[in-house]
Amino acid sequence: MSDIVTITPNPAVDVSTTVETIVPVAKLRGTTQRRDPGGGGINVARVVSRLGGDVTALYPVGGPTGLLLKQLVDNEGVASRTWTTAEDTREDFFVQERSTGQPYRFILPGPALTDSEWQAGLALLAGMDPFPRFVVGSGSLPRGVPTDFYARIADIARARGARFILDTSGPALAAAVAGGVDLIKPSLHEMRDLAGGELSDAAAWETAARALVASGKAGTIALTMGHLGALLVTSDRVLRAKPLTMVPVNAVGAGDSFLGALVARLAAGVPLENAFRFAVAAGAAALLRTGTALCDPADISRLVADVQLQTA
Repeated sequence: MSDIVTITPNPAVDVSTTVETIVPVAKLRGTTQRRDPGGGGINVARVVSRLGGDVTALYPVGGPTGLLLKQLVDNEGVASRTWTTAEDTREDFFVQERSTGQPYRFILPGPALTDSEWQAGLALLAGMDPFPRFVVGSGSLPRGVPTDFYARIADIARARGARFILDTSGPALAAAVAGGVDLIKPSLHEMRDLAGGELSDAAAWETAARALVASGKAGTIALTMGHLGALLVTSDRVLRAKPLTMVPVNAVGAGDSFLGALVARLAAGVPLENAFRFAVAAGAAALLRTGTALCDPADISRLVADVQLQTA
């Protein structure tokens, strides 16, 4: 059994293309065409696999899109454990406007899961034997799935002695954190929601993260802050990473690349500081790829030496 298992309750087939200019009414003819398996946990698994990690992706599949998703995951060399839904797996659509470089992201809602369908996902995870050392929950919850879905996964992981790592948002994140999570990777928006108020500068973000760790609700917080860099907070230290100087091609997949690299290195026994440095490089590497390609290991290796960390 894999060291790392990711679970993606609302996966997607990600379709991406580029057009010269986006205008209304006219036919916009794409100049490229790409399909990738998508959804937070699947993306994390793709990155872990590229970095040589032992990973299995858990996710629901429904209809012809679900069959295509499974094939795309197989093509990435990632092992899958799936369960079936009556409604079709969703598709998402990404368009890069060449004239401005601006990305446009169209995220569809996906299927509604019945009680028996989302419970099948929990049962699939709980029945794994041997159980993985790391469980990663990532992505939005589909319709019909209760807000405490990830909190239930945290309970399963805790009972089996595994570390649970979470990247989600809104009520699903709040519900899981209320019960305790080993590591969370919020964005600025998600951290502001957890803190329950406006956070005006980098110092305020750090204070909020420290408070959440001190409360015992999150063992570690890896806060990705875009142009402000990234922050890693544990009970005994804070690491600050400056953003790398680069011209981004694309913003899609940076967070998933960051988390996949972090988990891969932690599972390999790399010290936390080095794992964080590698994760920052992976997030930056994703900015150099078009569409939903995610990071390239060669770019990570090239960028990691440029990552500057400060210890608080």
